[in-house]
Amino acid sequence: MMTALKKTLMTGALLMTAVAAKAADVPAGNYVKMETTEGPVVMELYPDVAPKHVESFKSLIAKGFYDGLTFHRVVPGFVVQGGDPLGTGMGGPGYTIPAEFNKKHHVRGTVAAARSQDPDSAGSQFYIVLDENNVRHLDGQYTIFGQVISGMDNVDKIKQGDKMTKLTISETKPE
Repeated sequence: MMTALKKTLMTGALLMTAVAAKAADVPAGNYVKMETTEGPVVMELYPDVAPKHVESFKSLIAKGFYDGLTFHRVVPGFVVQGGDPLGTGMGGPGYTIPAEFNKKHHVRGTVAAARSQDPDSAGSQFYIVLDENNVRHLDGQYTIFGQVISGMDNVDKIKQGDKMTKLTISETKPE
């Protein structure tokens, strides 16, 4: 029969192991290079304002989750959206992330978490802003977690059905 103290110590050890394993699953670095059918796009992530969204995005990238997915929604002058494994706008990673609304503003190249009407329903889907003049109403309503820092010309060329072929994370700005 196990004493309460032994149970508590074992549970604590298991939790510490799980936390360490989870941290090991999240690569270092806050730059993402996204290869697309239209060319490369480089993003800088914002862990200081959206830590859970950045952690989830990086973890999914490390698992190859996004590789080969399509941009299922393209609204000219508004956004391109992808990250749905179903390609319909209804799929996700099997979990949701609580909203991390912040003081960042939607500008051209903003990377933010797509969601349903429920503010805490974001998962793997994200959008990139094409024209800041058409998205100001989204400020404070969606979690901004990054910014395109090069390759916006390639984002502009994305059409519905184009693919993200490979996403990688690095600690320094990719070329």
